[in-house]
Amino acid sequence: MTRLTKETALGLAWMLALLSSLAVLFIGEVLGQTPCLLCWFQRAFMFPLAIILGLGLWWQDWRVGRYGVALAIGGAGVALWHMGLYVGLIPEKIQPCTATGPSCTDANQLVFGIPIPLMALGAFALIGVLSALSLKEIQE
Repeated sequence: MTRLTKETALGLAWMLALLSSLAVLFIGEVLGQTPCLLCWFQRAFMFPLAIILGLGLWWQDWRVGRYGVALAIGGAGVALWHMGLYVGLIPEKIQPCTATGPSCTDANQLVFGIPIPLMALGAFALIGVLSALSLKEIQE
């Protein structure tokens, strides 16, 4: 059975962050869907992931996974909050997206029938796990 190397784990984390960043840019700029407030916060965590993990690979800095884990945890927290709003677990009176901008919970939050916050949560979780795995081999 092949073992996941730190290079492969970090490369996969970077590719996922880059793909996610390009996907939200496509949704916003090409499809014309204005992001809600929580989507902006999630972007604030995802865009640096693509840059930082990419530079870590370029410079062969295998400790960059630490920053990947930290940013992924922050982004996953926002995505989890967003998902709670989307499914109705969080009361409407404390929803941040109702004052200005698009709604955090309407039909615009679906892409291919999947809620955007769920896709973001999955991406952040996978990036966090891969970033953590890239650090594990160093410590052995």
